Amino acid sequence: MNRVEDIPIKPARDARATLPPAIKGSLIQGVMPEFNRDTLGFIERARNYGNVVRMRFLYLTAYFLYHPDDIEYVLSTNAKNFIKSRSVRSPFFQRLVGNGLLTSEGEFWRRQRRLAQPAFHRQRISGYGDVMVEYTERLISSWSDGETRDIHQDMMRLTLEIVVRTLFNADVSGDAAKVERALSQIVKPFSSQATLKWILDNRLPTKTHRRFNESAKEIDEIVYRIISERRASGSDQGDLLSMLLAAHDEDGSQMTNRQLRDEVMTLFLAGHETTALTLSWAWYLLAQEPAAEQKFHAELDDVLAGRLPTAADLSRLKYTEMIAKESMRLYPPAYALGRESIEECEVGGFRMPAKTQVFMFQWAVQRDPRFFDQPNSFYPERWTDEFANGLPKYAYFPFGGGPRACIGNYFAMMEVVLLLATIGQRFRFSLLPEHPVSLLPAMSLRPRDGIKVRIENRRPA
Repeated sequence: MNRVEDIPIKPARDARATLPPAIKGSLIQGVMPEFNRDTLGFIERARNYGNVVRMRFLYLTAYFLYHPDDIEYVLSTNAKNFIKSRSVRSPFFQRLVGNGLLTSEGEFWRRQRRLAQPAFHRQRISGYGDVMVEYTERLISSWSDGETRDIHQDMMRLTLEIVVRTLFNADVSGDAAKVERALSQIVKPFSSQATLKWILDNRLPTKTHRRFNESAKEIDEIVYRIISERRASGSDQGDLLSMLLAAHDEDGSQMTNRQLRDEVMTLFLAGHETTALTLSWAWYLLAQEPAAEQKFHAELDDVLAGRLPTAADLSRLKYTEMIAKESMRLYPPAYALGRESIEECEVGGFRMPAKTQVFMFQWAVQRDPRFFDQPNSFYPERWTDEFANGLPKYAYFPFGGGPRACIGNYFAMMEVVLLLATIGQRFRFSLLPEHPVSLLPAMSLRPRDGIKVRIENRRPA
């Protein structure tokens, strides 16, 4: 497939101007009302103003970036001049993940990243493949032909159990329902980040604030229990938690339970939410594209011939990997990245003052016709090596990029491919027409009311 030529973008101002083109918005709130009414639509419409667009959210100036070169400048080339955005540093976010890898900065972040990195080496991650398949088999063993299920809910529960088992060597099957309920409550406030309600809920003891804290406490209880049990046992089980427990600061002191909790919580949430969403959207897309589904099943039958997949099969499950990549292109779990400039700099030929909020959108860039032919179509075949190598580096960035790229990207890709293969061998899915699927762009890109499907057996269990 040939990449389409660059399409012209209508500039709102002369590109030589000091500041980029601006969207005015209302006198007091700026663009907050319009952004909140239709978040994804606003992100797409703002792209018509240019590659760099300026606007105001109440008292904060924000730049939206739409070109891979400018995104690379922020995330990689000049990454030292940017910290996480105000939204990530909000009280709700801080309460949820504390000072973990997602939110920490500077030397503290670099030290924590070094400590965690060994647990994510490919050789170690590959050893988790059998556990992933085992848990998947356990889930689908109870499924029956013609049954109706919420595939998103199933994927959330499955990946939750897998991440806790593989990263923390624990089993939370008994707590899964409790954690799912708590997570569904936690994510709700994040769907209204660009509102006055969000600001008030973060700072005042509102009903939403109290409910958020109650849900966070429920998950805290499980995480602290895992930490306490491991401390008491004193055993090194070779997982991430064991490494963090054994780590020492420069003065010889060990991490406190709070520091451990923050790192565990970050991986506990990020390690299953994004994978579950990629799987959910992949099933949603495959159910609407019979040709892609047939190629998917044909590959599974050819490569696996009825046996369970293993990590050794990953290199041969090429089309399954293409499905994963295309699903993350169209429905990126992390649909936006935010930063804040420390010092004044220049981006895309425009001046960016210090303390500007900077947002980069996988949702928009990965659907940009300048880089993707038929950008809104589900077409896994596009992901040939030639096509991927020809893309600008940050035209596709579902795992972020630069020094703060997702530490678990290989873990996530392996899990998605193995789970797709394990489930796809046994079942296919059809969407329920009476249950339309809509998007909820909150902390991640979720289906608002789940994804209801009808199960069809492909072969005897």
